[in-house]
Amino acid sequence: MSDLQLNDFQHKHQTAFNHSRMIEAVLHASESPVTDKQLRQYLQISQNELDRALIVLQQRLSAGVLMLAKTVNGYRLQIVTEFSPLIQQIFPQRQETLSQALLETLSIIAYKQPVTRADIEQVRGVTVSSHILRQLFDKGWIEERGYKDTLGRPALLHTTSVFLEAFGLTSLNELPTMPDVAAMM
Repeated sequence: MSDLQLNDFQHKHQTAFNHSRMIEAVLHASESPVTDKQLRQYLQISQNELDRALIVLQQRLSAGVLMLAKTVNGYRLQIVTEFSPLIQQIFPQRQETLSQALLETLSIIAYKQPVTRADIEQVRGVTVSSHILRQLFDKGWIEERGYKDTLGRPALLHTTSVFLEAFGLTSLNELPTMPDVAAMM
């Protein structure tokens, strides 16, 4: 390796290191995930430079308690999962218990979307409480997107990017397989 090549390599590594520190600062300061596009604009760098900086950031964080998480809405820093039990023990108010009925309803929507309220009731075998749907709407986990072309034109329910982020997913393809849900539909 020539001196010129070595200098170029060292410069690129130092630049990626500095960019990774800037990205870390931005993610610490942000209240929500930050997209690739935003990071490129903030740092005025190319996609290749951003990719290198993200790799360096992941490497830098690997020995600590934070990790770089890519969500459907962008990047964020979060505590590594091995410390989740400790955090839940110290801060129990952060742990929210979701009812079985709410989880069943959300699962049906996630796996079989778009669905109507009647579709959910058919699978569950019971009436879907308006309170459950209201909770899912209030959390931003579901939304109405269109109407079924049938009598009464019922609303079609879909999950949202907020749902994906809340459950640590980047797409619906990351949902675990559920043969039982598929068989019921």
